[in-house]
Amino acid sequence: MSSIRRTQRTVRAALGASALALTLLTTSACGPDNSSGDAAATGTGGAAATTAATTAAATTGPGGLGLPANLADLKKWKTADWEKWAKDYAAPAAAKGYWTLEKLLSAKPVDPLKPPTPAPTGQPTGQAPQPTGQAPQPAQPTAQPPADGGNDAPPQTVNAQAEPHPYAKNLAVFGKIFFDKPGTENADPGKLGQHYVCSGTVVADPAHPGKSNLVWTAGHCAHQGKGSTFNSNIVFIPDFNAGGDVSNGKRPTEVSQYAPFGAWDAAGYVTSPAWKAEGGEVGPAAQYDFAILRVKPENDTGKSLEEMVGGALPVWFNAPRDQLNITNYGYPAAPPFDGRELNHCQGGKPSRMSFDPTRPPMLAIGCSMTGGSSGGGWLATKDGKPALVSNVSVGNDGAQKYQAGPYLDDVAAGLYDFISKKG
Repeated sequence: MSSIRRTQRTVRAALGASALALTLLTTSACGPDNSSGDAAATGTGGAAATTAATTAAATTGPGGLGLPANLADLKKWKTADWEKWAKDYAAPAAAKGYWTLEKLLSAKPVDPLKPPTPAPTGQPTGQAPQPTGQAPQPAQPTAQPPADGGNDAPPQTVNAQAEPHPYAKNLAVFGKIFFDKPGTENADPGKLGQHYVCSGTVVADPAHPGKSNLVWTAGHCAHQGKGSTFNSNIVFIPDFNAGGDVSNGKRPTEVSQYAPFGAWDAAGYVTSPAWKAEGGEVGPAAQYDFAILRVKPENDTGKSLEEMVGGALPVWFNAPRDQLNITNYGYPAAPPFDGRELNHCQGGKPSRMSFDPTRPPMLAIGCSMTGGSSGGGWLATKDGKPALVSNVSVGNDGAQKYQAGPYLDDVAAGLYDFISKKG
């Protein structure tokens, strides 16, 4: 893919169930000082002081990153607070012409995370165990968790439907995200199969209306979670294979045949520290499994991603669950799919799924999509227009095939506002 000229850059704090915060993936230096609420808690002496000290120890990761002691404090953060967390979110450049068609087609699908075990049945799941090596966290004043553990019965299977070629113009906001996992980018430069693929969606940028370069995806498509680090060589290809030129084993000779709007290198991205610190194949970090990429503008014209694809979706935070009728989109790549076709599931009204009842229950819908669809956008109608309300995080490929995505509350809204203002 020598005609793709853009270059790229690569892009543990321990968190308890009620000690969540947001930070850029490339967090550096120390975090913001404790809020006034934290100061009040630590200034009482005696048992309260001991509790606060224990909390601080449990929520302070490598480098002395002082996370807020509770979710309420995080929701009060301003831009200046974010700046104390991360002064730079750029990433080292990849080699020119790195992504060839052979690498793209050999990329392995990233599987959605596993659902709770046993699957949700409407019964309480209980608190998630503390991550290994953490000091026990003291109880924090939080809202009472739901009596049923935040779980409904699993959704019934909905079979994914492939979009007919050529794709409708409004579908150009959906695409594929290619990357290398940590430690694989230089393992064997001449060997295929070390590359990975997820799905993503172009979303609006409030600070740059009409000129967004933001792509929404899953946290596990950007960072490998607890004990790991960031993915590298990230590129987003919107409207991949819109004309069907790589369908049925075909090998086109021109980049424009499978990447009609080009390949967009990630300049930086953000995710939730709940995923960064706790993330893995299964667990409560899935309830905050989201990330946002910022890609570079088009090299030749300077146009934004939104201008090139012809649109961007708004993001609907704190959407009333009873008003949602969800359709999700993605490029499933694990059998029986091959990753070359955009698919959707008309999932309808979502049910709830939780690993940890103290965190917002995930949205769950029936869908037969497989690995590679991770990060794909979930849409619902707001004011007569489609809006993004979640992304593929969890998948179940058993008798009942369903997927689940994080509920986008104020935590996700804070992350979105920050990367938008960061520019």
